[in-house]
Amino acid sequence: MNDALIQRMQAPGPKKILACDGGGILGLMSVEILAKLEDDLRAKLGRGPDFVLADYFDFVCGTSTGAIIAACIAAGMSMARIRKFYEDSGEQMFDKAFLLKRLNYKYNDEPLAQMLQSELGKALGGDPTLGSPGLRSLLMMVMRNASTDSPWPISNNPFAKYNQVVRKDNNLRLPLWQLVRASTAAPTFFPPEVVTLAEGTPDAYTFIFVDGGVTTYNNPAFLAFQMATAAPYAVNWATGVDKLLVVSVGTGGAAKAQLDLKAASMNILYNASTLPGALMNAAAAGWDMACRLLGECRFGGPIDREFGSMLSAPGQPANSTVPKLFAYLRYDPDVTAEGLAALGLPDIDAQAMQKMDSVKNIPDIQRVGKAFARQHVVIEHLRGFC
Repeated sequence: MNDALIQRMQAPGPKKILACDGGGILGLMSVEILAKLEDDLRAKLGRGPDFVLADYFDFVCGTSTGAIIAACIAAGMSMARIRKFYEDSGEQMFDKAFLLKRLNYKYNDEPLAQMLQSELGKALGGDPTLGSPGLRSLLMMVMRNASTDSPWPISNNPFAKYNQVVRKDNNLRLPLWQLVRASTAAPTFFPPEVVTLAEGTPDAYTFIFVDGGVTTYNNPAFLAFQMATAAPYAVNWATGVDKLLVVSVGTGGAAKAQLDLKAASMNILYNASTLPGALMNAAAAGWDMACRLLGECRFGGPIDREFGSMLSAPGQPANSTVPKLFAYLRYDPDVTAEGLAALGLPDIDAQAMQKMDSVKNIPDIQRVGKAFARQHVVIEHLRGFC
């Protein structure tokens, strides 16, 4: 049992949640945004280089590449160390599979699995599990359970139903690296992850997991709010714009408008290649919209032309009739050609900033994250929470 985590969860005072989207190597944009936030918090709070985001956020969650970032943050790693992990490992993460295997998936999973085992082992010691006492914050990772056809938000919440020590299939016993790998198992890119529960008992069974991005929770911000407040999870954090903060960080957004599209072009191949991404983007925008309706949105780009940004500025008219349950920020760079130009980066190829396996463009991905952070990440957004 992680007694320090329980004490932190139950301590009085405002609570702070960080949610990280999926997006493959584009997660480096999130890393650069969070590095700026970490630096700003150090300066604001008068803390030294040992201060990390796990010291600030009480609950960190992520989907796919966001699960990597979230697990590393919860393990107490600095954003500089997480950045180096991506820089050193990015190309290995997308190691091409053998030709025959490419009929099922493009990349090998072994390099990523080994790197996760190594990095999380160094941060937490040994072969850490989801219940590792070294995890400094509440952690949730989102994946899809293909065996049960359902989203699977799995956490180290000691009060959750499937984390009880009396259960043979207690989730807290599962290897942390394997759960992170499961959340990143994007279909067609990587093979699925097979996880054994109640291992070593007569009641052992397996589930097959794929990337959480193929659920409706590639943006897990609202799901995190749900876990923090819904009675079945027994976290029971208080709500209110001065009691709960949700910071949501994306991996770059770009509407793929095709104004010259012809109806005759929308054949089976077209729909097969475009519908998954369209549904994923629509779900992410939907949860973002829900957070802006239920939360006091302090920063976020426009969702669409009609809805706008729904910012809630002090002294301005309310943006909805719904009582505000939390303070909310959405940091997500616009990676259209127009958005990149607004960041002062007209030389960057917008198409390359929308590919999750674009490892050859790692320097440009970082440039986008850093430019966005310089322009838009300000400590004032966290007023009342630092």
